[in-house]
Amino acid sequence: MSTGLAPLLPLKSSRYELIQDYVTLASQNLKNLLLTNPGERMMLTDFGVGLRRFLFEMNDSVTYAQINSEIIKQVKKYMPFLSIDKIEYRTPENNPDLFPNTINVVINYTITPLQMRGTLQIDTNTD
Repeated sequence: MSTGLAPLLPLKSSRYELIQDYVTLASQNLKNLLLTNPGERMMLTDFGVGLRRFLFEMNDSVTYAQINSEIIKQVKKYMPFLSIDKIEYRTPENNPDLFPNTINVVINYTITPLQMRGTLQIDTNTD
């Protein structure tokens, strides 16, 4: 029997893969927190940032500040063992015309109790 910390998502029908390290586990959990819409999770209706709901907002620093605020608030509440070090927003390099219709976020974080650092990159078009 295999041992690990949690199943690697998305699940595959043939065989489950398991996460073996804490940085990968934290990245997977943070990604779920960012992509879950508030109200989508049963019994925790305020869980989630809902990153995709910002897709058609104005593409400016005000929107990015709202996203930053949501990320920090949600991480503080549901993942208090993480410290957000830096949040960056990037434009698609190969197709700048997609910029208004995508959000590409790079989050650098630290797993505070273990003093381990990780990076999560999310592109709302592919994740």
